[in-house]
Amino acid sequence: MATVTIYNQDNKQVGERELAEAVFNTEVKEYLLHDMVRYQLAARRQGTAATKNRSAVAGGGKKPYRQKGTGNARQGTTRAPHFVGGGAAFGPSPRSYDFKLNRKVKKAALCSALSARYQAEKLVVVDKLSMDKISTKSFAELVSRFKLDGVLFIIDQANSMVELSARNLHNVKILRADGANVYDILKYPHLVLTDAAVTEIEGALEK
Repeated sequence: MATVTIYNQDNKQVGERELAEAVFNTEVKEYLLHDMVRYQLAARRQGTAATKNRSAVAGGGKKPYRQKGTGNARQGTTRAPHFVGGGAAFGPSPRSYDFKLNRKVKKAALCSALSARYQAEKLVVVDKLSMDKISTKSFAELVSRFKLDGVLFIIDQANSMVELSARNLHNVKILRADGANVYDILKYPHLVLTDAAVTEIEGALEK
């Protein structure tokens, strides 16, 4: 049974909890992680690159010279791709880079990412994460108490005090449980979850 120690914000042990084996201690399948990261990065691409083809370039309506008798190859327009100032041949056009991944694949990939952090002992659970005021300095001190270099925090619900306090810290990111994703979990070497976030993630992935 997968178990994890629960700490408070002072990095002192306050209890333990069992983790769902199917979510936090399943087999890490690297091909699923690869597919999911590709899926996320592809969805982020704007797909707005575009060039003008011969029909989109202005001008070129007149035949440059007569068909026969000049000694040159026949030409119908100066906007063809082989002319300077002509349209591009096979250039990019606006498109979507999205591709489909089954819902089961997405869930299995997220379980693999969480399990990778747990099995590497890079997962920490805290009883709660709260701030009395917005303070980058105070949150930086919290991170230093846990001695984490590069960390993703996952909280159970919106908390503007915490989210704004961590916003300007280098190599630190805050996500809500419903936004937990493979790319960010793999990007940051350490993962810190609140106890409530663990419950929420298990509830979503065990369905």
